[in-house]
This record gives sequence, structure tokens and C-alpha cells, in this order.
Amino acid sequence: MRYIRPLSIEDAVGLLAGSAGTAAILAGGSDLLVRMKGGFVEPDLIVDIKAIEGLSQIRETADGFSIGAAVPCAVLGENAALRKAWPGVVEAAKLIGSKQVQGRCTITGNLCNASPAADSVPALVAAGARALIAGPAGKRTIVVESVPTGPGKTSLAKGEIIEAILLDSQAPRSGDAYLRFIPRTEMDIAVVSAGVNLTLDEHGVVTAARVALGAAAPTVLLVEEAAEALIGRKLDEAALERLAKVCSGACRPIDDKRGTIEFRRKVAGVLAKRAATTAYARAGGK
Repeated sequence: MRYIRPLSIEDAVGLLAGSAGTAAILAGGSDLLVRMKGGFVEPDLIVDIKAIEGLSQIRETADGFSIGAAVPCAVLGENAALRKAWPGVVEAAKLIGSKQVQGRCTITGNLCNASPAADSVPALVAAGARALIAGPAGKRTIVVESVPTGPGKTSLAKGEIIEAILLDSQAPRSGDAYLRFIPRTEMDIAVVSAGVNLTLDEHGVVTAARVALGAAAPTVLLVEEAAEALIGRKLDEAALERLAKVCSGACRPIDDKRGTIEFRRKVAGVLAKRAATTAYARAGGK
């Protein structure tokens, strides 16, 4: 096994592209190291990206935010501007692991681990986040929901690495929220989760919406019909009930010891309603 700590994104891409065996990227390591210790993976090459300039920084620009791939989730919670613009995204990131893990784990790693139950991903999808990808052919940007293709699988090609997660500036009269259901009070994996992002007009009518569900299918679901149920009306009880019904119907969950299909579908609707209510209030709705 080789461990290399490159100083540039170009060097990291070159190492990954030229690797003859299994290669892994080390950002926080909260997933990779656990899987290595458990004997599930044994990479031939580990590329540690934390020394690459810019990857451990949050940059605020005129267009929004660029969150480097190695930024720990704890740092997201310390950024006042990001908390104000995207509280739902920050809340989701702060649910990953314990306080100790928070100092290591990253939202990019959470995305690339490609777990259907990842906490940060539904919130990022609801926020319309994009992934800036560097690779042998140059750089490209894709929506975050296009990264996971199934449990433990991503759309990234050999040699590609996510350099940053991009969030636009939040539009006026907008708000987002994320909620999950877990059997315990903390330190658990979501049985089902929901992220909602809403924009209102001056009368409190929803003009734009994005609704995402986690742990409800092999990958995070962006439920367009749920958004359509909210757009053009205030968030009254009828709209919420329609939202819940659509979200429950959109689920494609599994039966396991943590929850049945019927239970997950029911809770998906409940969480979508609650997250939408919070997002609506944050957007200034009454």
C-alpha cells in the first residue's frame, strides 16, 4: 500500500489516473478508515487531499459558496454566512457522526461514500448544490444528485476527484430545512430523511421548490411532483397533505430490521411536511 499526500489537484488527479490497482481518496477518513479496519477494502494507493491548497477552505463569492472537498463538517457549522444562507445544509452536515467525527468528516466524502442514508446529500440536493470535478480531461460541474449511482457507487471516472461543492447564493425570501428519523436520539443512520428548499413571493406564495428524500431508494430522490404540489400556493394544510402523499408514493425503500417499507413511506411524508413547514418559516412565510 502506498500513501501519498500531493500538494496540487493536478498531482492528485495524475496519481489516481495512473494507479494500476485500487485507489482511494482520503479527506476526513471517517468512512475509509473504518472500512479498512473492518477488512472491507485494502487500497493499493491512498491519496490524502488535505494538503492541497484551497480544499480545506470555504470561499464566499458573489455567486454563493465553494466548499472545499476536505472541509470538515464542524467547520461548516462555524461559518456564520453559510449558516445564515443554508441552515438546512449545515444542520444535515452536523448530524454526521459524533462531535469527534465532526472534526474529520466532510460532505464531499459523505456524498462519494454513496450511502442511500447519507445525511448531507438530501439537503444538498434540495439546495441545488453542484459538484466541481477535476479529472484527466479537465474540470466539469454536475448536480450532486448525479454523483451517486447506487449504494457505494458513483459516476466519477477513473482519475476524477470532487474538488468542491458549490452552493448558489440563497434567493430572497427563501429557506431550507433537513430532517431525519432515527431510532435513537443521535449517532445513528437515517431510516428515512427529507430536505426541502422553498422560495416565496411577497405574499407568501411558493414560487420555487425542491424536495429530496434520503434512505427511500438506492439513491437520493429529487421528487419533482412534490415541488409541483407546493408551487403556486401558500403552505396551507391541503398543500402539506398533498406533499406528504406524493413523497410517500415516490419512495422505493427496502424492508430491513431498521424499518419496513410501509413505515418508511409513512415517515417520508411526515418528515417532508415538517421540513417544508420549517423551510417556509425560514423563508418568511406565515
